[in-house]
Amino acid sequence: MMNVKFRLTIMSFMQFFVWAAWLITIANYWFGTKQWDGADFGIIFSTMGIASLFMPTLTGILADKWINAERLYAILHILYAATMFYLPQVENPHSFFWVMLVAMCFYMPTIALSNSISYTTLKNGNYDVVKSFPPIRVWGTVGFIVAMWITNLTGNKASANQFYIAGISALALGFYSFTLPACKPSNLISEKTSFIQKLGLESFKLFADYKMALFFVFSMFLGAALQLTNAYGDVFLDEFKLFPVFADSFVIKYSTIILSISQISETLFILAIPFFLKKFGIKWVIVIAMFAWVLRFGLFAYGDPSSNLWMIIVSCIVYGMAFDFFNISGSLFVETSTTPKTRSSAQGLFMMMTNGFGAVFGSLVSGLMINKYFTTYYTSIDSLSKYVKSEADNTHLLKFLQNKGISVLENGNLSRPLDVKDWHNIWLTFTIYVLVIAVVFVLVFKHKHTKAEEKAIEAISH
Repeated sequence: MMNVKFRLTIMSFMQFFVWAAWLITIANYWFGTKQWDGADFGIIFSTMGIASLFMPTLTGILADKWINAERLYAILHILYAATMFYLPQVENPHSFFWVMLVAMCFYMPTIALSNSISYTTLKNGNYDVVKSFPPIRVWGTVGFIVAMWITNLTGNKASANQFYIAGISALALGFYSFTLPACKPSNLISEKTSFIQKLGLESFKLFADYKMALFFVFSMFLGAALQLTNAYGDVFLDEFKLFPVFADSFVIKYSTIILSISQISETLFILAIPFFLKKFGIKWVIVIAMFAWVLRFGLFAYGDPSSNLWMIIVSCIVYGMAFDFFNISGSLFVETSTTPKTRSSAQGLFMMMTNGFGAVFGSLVSGLMINKYFTTYYTSIDSLSKYVKSEADNTHLLKFLQNKGISVLENGNLSRPLDVKDWHNIWLTFTIYVLVIAVVFVLVFKHKHTKAEEKAIEAISH
């Protein structure tokens, strides 16, 4: 019989593998292969937020009342695989949005389900969850990195094959999940529980507390920033190939691998969190996370694949601090500022504000903003060659256009306009946005280190 912890590790690895196969590279498919516009792309990343608003709660009720968690998990992954297989057949951005929304309705609840399957199985096997779960969960991040590498190294970062990689692996995970130890319905939700309580909407009462309301509002605004590098990071690096000077750059060929430094950094910064929490307390660790986001975007604004490559690398390293410090310290703040009765629904609300409302807000606004203010349409080879600092007959430039299905007409005009994004000012705008949030948070959010916090920090330090 295979060790239970090892079986859960495989599940954790595959859980994030099936997502990362396309998550970081879909922008290359969207802008590069399909040549659809930026406003429509923003709504694609909002599908994760929309699905996160209601699906985890609904599947949580199903797993609590009627169906084994591991079976529900398996069915959702098989349905997710089916939608992934269908995606490459979609020929317009609006239909693509609806198919992706269906895919995310199947996928997003599996993140919470994979955690609860691990907790239940470990408890049933008499393992210490606090000690045993983190090493299992870390393999999820490894799965994420491996999927990014596979999509990049197989040459599929702009092709429909990324969805097939996700679909095949999700199908395998679905069938594998049927073999996991049984996690029977726990019936923790009593019959007397109202529909509003079941949906976790009761936690919105926490907004009556000024400090909690403030924290949740800031969580939403910062949540808007969390998805931006997933959405635009890879296509930003890939679009440097328009410039002949960067033509043969390692960074452009292996942009997804460069970006995977962010996930590697995540696994390392998790280890540093207890030290920072003990030294600075929860509020200042959240502030450090916010300023790490400022650095993340600011370094991207000035980075390039040659002389300023170090900025892109440092930005990827900083991401680990930005992401982990906010999520873990935010979760600890909720843990220590609520009563045991409202705690789990408050954690759900924290996730809903960051990954739900925040992600939807960030995706929609960034998509519209990039399309309206930061996209230039070039119609002639002369104006384009001036922009990329090359000759009009540069072979690299002409090949780039040919790959996009654009030819140069006899009068020097392009057969159709080429849209070029102003990445420097896009990242600068994101930088200013997060900087404003960080400064206002420092000034407005008054919070003293409490005994409950010290106990919670002590607990994660051991």
